[in-house]
Amino acid sequence: MTGNGANGSGNGAAAPGDGKALPMLAKGDFQSDQETRWCPGCGDYAILASVQGLMPELGIAPEKTVFVSGIGCAGRFVYYMDTYGMHGIHGRAPAIATGIATSREDLSVWVITGDGDSLSIGGNHLIHALRRNVRLKILLFNNQIYGLTKGQYSPTSEKGKVTKSTPFGSEDPPFNPLALALGAEASFVARSVDVEKKHLSETLRAAAEHEGAAFVEIYQNCNVFNDGAFDAVRGKGGKPNQIRLEHGEPIRFGAENEKGVVRAPDGSLTVADIGEVGESALVVHNAHLENQSHAAALARLSQRPNGPTPIGVLRSVQRPVYGQSLQRELSDAHDGAALGDVDELLRAGDTWTVE
Repeated sequence: MTGNGANGSGNGAAAPGDGKALPMLAKGDFQSDQETRWCPGCGDYAILASVQGLMPELGIAPEKTVFVSGIGCAGRFVYYMDTYGMHGIHGRAPAIATGIATSREDLSVWVITGDGDSLSIGGNHLIHALRRNVRLKILLFNNQIYGLTKGQYSPTSEKGKVTKSTPFGSEDPPFNPLALALGAEASFVARSVDVEKKHLSETLRAAAEHEGAAFVEIYQNCNVFNDGAFDAVRGKGGKPNQIRLEHGEPIRFGAENEKGVVRAPDGSLTVADIGEVGESALVVHNAHLENQSHAAALARLSQRPNGPTPIGVLRSVQRPVYGQSLQRELSDAHDGAALGDVDELLRAGDTWTVE
């Protein structure tokens, strides 16, 4: 495990909610002494900078923060955070992080993963962490390619993708990460873009403040093996297909906000020109609906980022956090007595001496 954070200026700081003053922290408290090494121009640099810039604002000391990663380019993230952390094995980061989060409620636990790591071998761990609503913040770096192993197609690569492992084009239909998370009943689902610093920071802050499992897909450009995959929502050419979601606001987008999202006769969501349908036809975004059909329709508005693509918080609802109800039941059963004393448990009730 990495653990340089124990020496940061926030040393000895209290966890949020314990009644003690929050520490005075700076970005440098979360920057390790390790040389950051990704390919020049990789979107991971921008994500790292956003996370390191956000962490001090949360008021949680480095030694109260844990980052867990799997295998892939994103896996190096833990070495560059001056916190506790673990570089786990392929796809297992959510399982490792679940153990940490459920055994140490005083820690802020983050999972860093990629589309290959979490949606292929790690798919089961991901969906069950979301289903259980484990107290984790899961950041999925989606570049639609296997970057670390030099350019094979991934579970989010588009159908027909020609790569080293699919020379005649992939026949696999890709996963939609947001739709997958919503299907697993995730209580917080959002999407952002690596170079959208302000938007990414706001999205990560919302995820950090969410009580249960928070899932954030981040479009991350791999400029070596899949450059330009997100230009329609990321590039400098106007980002014509980027739809910024804001809770309580009509969903509109375009160079002059001339387009909007409306409800089709079959109940699905579709895109229309506002001049033709009128302002009153626009769907108002509600991220707090218990019924996930609204969020699911937004997630499927475009299967690929070359079509109208929502970014922001699609869903944020409250439901029981994994492990908390069990702790309350155990506490009630013990009349509020402290838990965890194994010796007391073994000696409780009738005992016999066998000679």
